[in-house]
Amino acid sequence: MLMELILSRDNLLAALKRVEQNKGSHGVDGMSVKDLRRHLYENWDSIRQSLREGTYKPLPVRRVEIPKPNGGVRLLGIPTVTDRFIQQAIAQVLTKIFDPTFSDHSYGFRPGRRGHDAVREAKGYIKEGYRWVVDIDLEKFFDKVNHDKLMGILAKTIKDRILLKLIRRYLQSGVMINGVVMETDMGTPQGGPL
Repeated sequence: MLMELILSRDNLLAALKRVEQNKGSHGVDGMSVKDLRRHLYENWDSIRQSLREGTYKPLPVRRVEIPKPNGGVRLLGIPTVTDRFIQQAIAQVLTKIFDPTFSDHSYGFRPGRRGHDAVREAKGYIKEGYRWVVDIDLEKFFDKVNHDKLMGILAKTIKDRILLKLIRRYLQSGVMINGVVMETDMGTPQGGPL
């Protein structure tokens, strides 16, 4: 089962290191990244048990608005550091499964790939004589993801029902705006590793 791989010591240590390196802001519980290690030391047995049993309930994400260079704002959902840690552990395992299925020409949100790599590839095509470059950015894509369709796609590859249930809970954990939790029935929050 994938959940046991996610909960393996090596995977969890790598996830903890990554979350600590990325630092980042607090979630709705106010806990900072510097407090995560102590929190996990004191609470890991119960957190791990709830993950294994499928009873873990993520907290809502904290809404943050980031100004865009061209005007407007990008809406981020900042998970608690505990949820970021768990999401990172999940993402590390799922990336190994799904990343090989993506196009070699895709650069967004992929390990070892950056926008600079896409520009370098485009420059190579220009040297080869090509004159057109297509850059596709689906506006508000993450805000409009259909949860049922996404879960259906994931379920074709992931057979671990407890993991699928946890991912759905992350999708539907809600967002806190000005102290009020709003339900989320579509979209995926930008701001967490998963």
